[in-house]
This record gives sequence, structure tokens and C-alpha cells, in this order.
Amino acid sequence: MIYLDYQATTPLAPEAFEAMLPWLRDEHANPHSAHSAGRKAKAAIEVARAQIAALLPKGGRVVFTSGATEALNWAIKGVGGPFVTIATEHAAVLDTAHAIGEARIVPVDREGLVDRAALARVLPGARLVEAMLVNNEIGVIQPVTEIAAQAHAAGALMLCDAVQGYGRVPIPEGCDLIALSAHKIHGPKGIGALWIRDGVALAPLLHGGDQEGGRSGTLSPALCVGFGVAARLMAERAAQDAAHVERLWSLATGMLAGWTINGAVSQRYHGNLNVRRAGLDVNRLMSDCRDIAFSAGSACASGSGRPSHVLKAIGLSDVEARGSIRLGFGRYTTEEELRTALIRITAAADAQRIAA
Repeated sequence: MIYLDYQATTPLAPEAFEAMLPWLRDEHANPHSAHSAGRKAKAAIEVARAQIAALLPKGGRVVFTSGATEALNWAIKGVGGPFVTIATEHAAVLDTAHAIGEARIVPVDREGLVDRAALARVLPGARLVEAMLVNNEIGVIQPVTEIAAQAHAAGALMLCDAVQGYGRVPIPEGCDLIALSAHKIHGPKGIGALWIRDGVALAPLLHGGDQEGGRSGTLSPALCVGFGVAARLMAERAAQDAAHVERLWSLATGMLAGWTINGAVSQRYHGNLNVRRAGLDVNRLMSDCRDIAFSAGSACASGSGRPSHVLKAIGLSDVEARGSIRLGFGRYTTEEELRTALIRITAAADAQRIAA
């Protein structure tokens, strides 16, 4: 299997796996217990917390959650509405926005960038504004610093969904809340974090032991340690990973020159290539290339039968949206793997055109 679905999840870093093993096999103590085994587990968690915080702004704290979905829900519900967000955001944001009942959704342009004038019109009275740093479907990088400045001028807090950008794109200035996920940076599934700026108060989402100071629930040392090591590797390998992604992007865009890129090209993370081709039957393409893992949209919406809300928001028709695929690659993708996959995908797409 050639894996090209890095936006859905990334392969677990071997170093993170090895670091987790002792905490899964031998060190079973509750990190919230006062005995020495518990204190040892707590100390490992605090090391991980510091490793994650090293890639985030100063003047805030990292609170562990079960994942980015919980982090986003907590931030949105913990502040409350009126809440402003963007039409291309993740379902964890849009569905939560509709659940609180005071959502103001801002459109984007053809490149997927927020309409700043429309944003300004809906800001009065808002308590919280949210924007995704790097879009999970089309890789577009939003101008979060500028959005945060507008939010603060209107008296609102700024929440950044940095799930796809953390460790790859610098965290912008001006954020009050930042949501993260370990499994998007070669860490384990089942853990994320919410960074909370000092002085920002959130109503709790979960009630119980208040283990994390606002977030209740027993932490898993293994998951926290895996997340921390993954974050450390993102920092240590930043230049190497970025150069590798640029080589893969150049290879992919060269081989798919006849396809149309969805979303901005320049203001984009290049580990995400979302492309379309006229008349393409994506379901047939995925069947013909079943030994290649790629996506027809976000993993969270797969199987729904609906065209991507992100592609619709940037102005694509239903036919164009359904004729689009997403290729995600990164640290562990080899150039030979990517070349082989693109040859196969292109040949299968060409066969559809000939048959038609």
C-alpha cells in the first residue's frame, strides 16, 4: 500500500512508538496519584507538555484533551456565542457552531481565503472568532494574524485550529486559543491539546476530577509521551521535512500538470495537493487504485455521498467537487512511491476518458 492520506492521519513516528512502549507495558500508575509511581508518570507528562509548548507562543498553557475535536468543542462552548467562523472549517467547528445556535459563517473566495470585508460585517458583538491555520482539504493557509487583529478590535477572542499546521507552519501571532492533534504530526491517535492564553477563562466541557485545571479525566502517560516526542521531532526535523515536502510537491505538480489545483497555490501548505479533472469518476478511480491510499475529501465526511463543503465554498460545482481527489504526503513518503502512485492514478484516469 502506498499511503497518500497524510491529512486524515500521519504514520506514527518510530521514535514516538518506542517512547510509548514502557508506559503501555510496565509503567501503569495513574499520573494523578500521589505515590512515587504516580509522580513518575506525572513527570513524564510534564516533559511532554513542555515539548508541545516549545512550538507554541509564550504566555499560555497546554491542556491535554482526547483530540482536536474535544479541544475545539471546549473552546467554542467554553466561550459561547455569538461565534464567528469560516465556511471551509472542519466539521468539528461547524457542527459545534450550529449546536450552540449563535453561529455567523463567513464566506471565502475562489482560492479559499476568507472574505475579510464579510468578516468585518459580522464581528460586532461576537465573543469568539475561529479560523483554521491550514485547511485540511485544500491546504490553504488563512491569514490568522490579520483575522485575530480584527477579532480583538471587535472585542472577541481568537481560536486557531492549528491541527494541520502545527509544526509545519509557524503559529501566528494573536491567538488566544489553539487546538492541536497528535496523530496529524506522527503521534498517536486519541490525544490532542488546547493551548489557552494566560488570563483566558473557559467554562468546563467535562466535569469530574479537574485533573487538567479546567479539563477532567485521567491522562494516559503513553499517549502524552508519544505526543511530546512527535512534537519534539517536528521541531528537530522542521527544515528537513519542509525540504522533502517541497521536492514531493514539485514532483506531483509536474506529473499532474493536466489537472486543476483546487484552492490557492502560493498561500498553501505543499504537503496537501487537492486536484480535479473534468469527467473524473472518483469512486471508480479509487477502486482501480485500491492499493493506493488517497482521499476524495476529508476522512470525517467520507461515505456521506455529499460533495465536499470546502470545495463547494470555493465555488466548485457538484460535478467539479465530485471529480476532485486529495493527495497528502510528508516525512515518510518516498519520491519513488509518489511517482509510482501518480503514474497509476493518471493511467486509471486516462482509461476512464478513453472508455467514455
